[in-house]
Amino acid sequence: MSVETAAAVAERFRELYGAEPEGVWAAPGRVNLIGEHTDYNDGFVMPFALPHTAVAAVSRRDDGVLRLHSADVEGDVVELRVDDLAPESDKAWTAYPSGVVWALREAGHAVTGADIHLASTVPAGAGLSSSAALEVVVALALNDLYDLGQKGWQLARLCQRAENVYVGAPVGIMDQTASACCETGHALFLDTRDLSQKQIPFDLAAEGMRLLVVDTQVKHSHSEGEYGKRRAGCEKGAALLGVDALRDVAYDDLDAALARLGDDEEVRRLVRHVITEDQRVERVVFLLESGETRAIGPVLTEGHASLRDDFQVSCPELDLVVEAANAAGALGARMTGGGFGGSAIVLADAADVETVTKAVEEAFASAGFTAPRVFEAVPAAGARRVS
Repeated sequence: MSVETAAAVAERFRELYGAEPEGVWAAPGRVNLIGEHTDYNDGFVMPFALPHTAVAAVSRRDDGVLRLHSADVEGDVVELRVDDLAPESDKAWTAYPSGVVWALREAGHAVTGADIHLASTVPAGAGLSSSAALEVVVALALNDLYDLGQKGWQLARLCQRAENVYVGAPVGIMDQTASACCETGHALFLDTRDLSQKQIPFDLAAEGMRLLVVDTQVKHSHSEGEYGKRRAGCEKGAALLGVDALRDVAYDDLDAALARLGDDEEVRRLVRHVITEDQRVERVVFLLESGETRAIGPVLTEGHASLRDDFQVSCPELDLVVEAANAAGALGARMTGGGFGGSAIVLADAADVETVTKAVEEAFASAGFTAPRVFEAVPAAGARRVS
């Protein structure tokens, strides 16, 4: 994030609130390399942070007033009282930052109000965790200003609680942890059960490769039922198998587990995806640590097929990205994020990026789809104070 961006957010804060902010913070969106819909099953994920960030200029208040403004949403400053914050009382964008304040106070932290101005370059609805970036940047700012002493993973848990309970979206822990804890030049191997982390070097440029994000421009909304339906199906599968979470079913026991589920085809599909996806994450970690980065391409494509056929969260636009990119010589591709739209990722040799990009754009034009937005994803820094 540029110094100019931080300065512009601080200047707008001064215009809105008539005073200097106490600081400016940034928190990134993320791309998930592999490990989709495993996080709420206590499984493995492997995201990395994007250069795209939510930026917040913030000052404390001691009068119980929370004032919020976003450069990305039309409207005036929204004024709330921290004592009045209640789960699912807010259906606007303000639910994300105000939910964080609620979660901090529920956890016993004496947050007595704030003035906040936000601006974000994380594309909304693209499956790149724009909401988690908003939550984490507010949480980090308040953690610093109120000297709460919370570590990144602890702030991620509070932000997840804000989204689960206050916003009402049953998301897992991955997005918030990625935004809070990722490091430049690395992918984050995260065990969502115990939140143990391992930073895995992921420097594609040094190996002559690139990772493209293809934003299909198809907007998704996780809180409108389909995400929750699949989460409930996974929980049903775990209950039928007598385990706490699908993470507890070993890949080698997959066939036996599916046999025990009988003729409940929907649950069988969901279970098969989660168990095989956890194994794909472990394979990608092994390949990256072994210096076999090119070999992760087919694993990405395999993951897309599982999300498309077993979890059924893809869409025609995402499928077309994968099909067109691979046909044009990409090393592998898959949808990323929760699905029902959003973005796909494409791993390609640097020399093939232009050819692959053109093939995807032409395929979209031929299908009559809205032109996609394509950009390179480079692993960036997690949440931090910038001024």
